Amino acid sequence: MNKEIIKQKQQLVQEIRDKISNAKSVVLVDYRGLNVDEVNELRRKYSEAGVEYKIYKNTMMRFAFKEEGYEEFTNYLTGPNGIAISNEDPVVAAKVTNDFAKEHDNLELKAGIVEGDMLGLEKIIDLANLPSKEQLLTQLAVGLNAPISKLARGIQAIVDKENGSGEASTEE
Repeated sequence: MNKEIIKQKQQLVQEIRDKISNAKSVVLVDYRGLNVDEVNELRRKYSEAGVEYKIYKNTMMRFAFKEEGYEEFTNYLTGPNGIAISNEDPVVAAKVTNDFAKEHDNLELKAGIVEGDMLGLEKIIDLANLPSKEQLLTQLAVGLNAPISKLARGIQAIVDKENGSGEASTEE
């Protein structure tokens, strides 16, 4: 094989390794059966969510995942595959993929790596079904606000009661 071709392939494997090692999550998808418009729609949804979607040859991904210590992950590298890579939110790549797969039967989640842990199909779908970070923060804020609101209403009731009894005694 030509040395230049080997060098290009090594650079590609290194590119994939860099993306994997810097990612909060990587989701492997089988896009077989999606038409061009559907693939473009999927790419747009990924892009809007800050997720990078790439298609590499399985051979190149196999080398990269092995070199990054995810040898078991290579078992999923059969058929046409794309990878969705999120560098910010560990859940968003799985969530976008899962939501899209619900509307498009031809897209299939296969597996994922989230913050260094390899997840099979069932666990990656469970992760995708979690509320978003914003939803969880809202739930937390509401949960923290409830006791404070009750305390404030209780104090106000005490103040109102004291003011009410003080006014009644001055009128007598």
